[in-house]
Amino acid sequence: MFDYLSGTLDGGVCLMARKQSDYLAGLLADEAPAPAESQAIPLVVEDAPSPAPHNAGPARASNRAGLSLLGRENALARAASGEVRQVTQLLINPARVRLWVGNARIQERLSVEAVQDLIDSILAEGAQKVPVVVRHVSGDPDYDYEVIAGTRRHFAISWLRANSYPEMKLLAQVADLDDEAAFRLADIENRARKDVSDIERARNYAAALEAHYGGKAVRMAERLKLSKGWLSKMLKAATIPDTVLSAFSDLSELTLNPAYALASALDDHNRAQAIVAEAGAIATSNAAASAIASPPLAGAVVLKRLMDASSAPRVRVADTRIEIAGQFGRPILAVKSVTRQGVTLHLPTGGGASDEQLQKALQTVLETLRQNGVSLA
Repeated sequence: MFDYLSGTLDGGVCLMARKQSDYLAGLLADEAPAPAESQAIPLVVEDAPSPAPHNAGPARASNRAGLSLLGRENALARAASGEVRQVTQLLINPARVRLWVGNARIQERLSVEAVQDLIDSILAEGAQKVPVVVRHVSGDPDYDYEVIAGTRRHFAISWLRANSYPEMKLLAQVADLDDEAAFRLADIENRARKDVSDIERARNYAAALEAHYGGKAVRMAERLKLSKGWLSKMLKAATIPDTVLSAFSDLSELTLNPAYALASALDDHNRAQAIVAEAGAIATSNAAASAIASPPLAGAVVLKRLMDASSAPRVRVADTRIEIAGQFGRPILAVKSVTRQGVTLHLPTGGGASDEQLQKALQTVLETLRQNGVSLA
């Protein structure tokens, strides 16, 4: 078998020299600039010498052996100098791989629906084509690696193994990274991901600011090559509390600029009370809508209600407002007020709801009111 160098050399030329002539041509070619630090180059060198063809004479065989030895030494010298970098890629059981806590993605929000396109792609191609990036872990008997970049791919392969494809393995590239380098790598990947919301990234940046950059935003911006003003906005958006974010059924609907405005509004203590109360009422409405398989309020509607919340004292629990949308997104039943005299309901016309849907909506409203301490008995 001939010696060969498999990987990406310098300017990105891929050499898969299965013939000795190709192999030597690649090794003895003019050298280009060395690859960037972030590039990883697989190096494969076999020790067995290449057999000479049957019709090759002693001189030709000797010449080839000498060139083969020269080529091998040349390849090893390149590897030693750092011009060629070795990367280890493995096929591993995803159950032995944990998720790195420093990644921006909120793992609880991953679902089959969220990664269905990736699952379909893996099935169509017969395997995972793009490796995840992992690093070794120690001191944990349950895991051998942790995912730095590629949580969706890890989820997809894990799901496929549990659902009729037990032979599927996770294609992983092993990297030697400290936490700060791992954060920068994960951040680069997440910037191109539309399914990682601005809020998720903002909170990830806020955590990394203290963990890796000593609380110095200027240093962090320089390391990540980000605008200082943009990073400042992200860190401000990260201060929005969970009690307010709970009003959004889909965090991707809250983008950076509106999130920054909302976070700034929460700086006013009185206004913050009203916003938190309004967020609780919206979350209750969304939960009630979900109970009858109705869509939640759109993110734009939620944002407007929060920003319009007045600085009046906090709304009492007994004043809970509930609005349930029908299948067309229009309200079909709403609680307008709760007083000592009773509960005022509103049935809008044109909601498109059937009698059965209205009955379910009313039952949901009654249960929600009881959970909030309002009893009609």
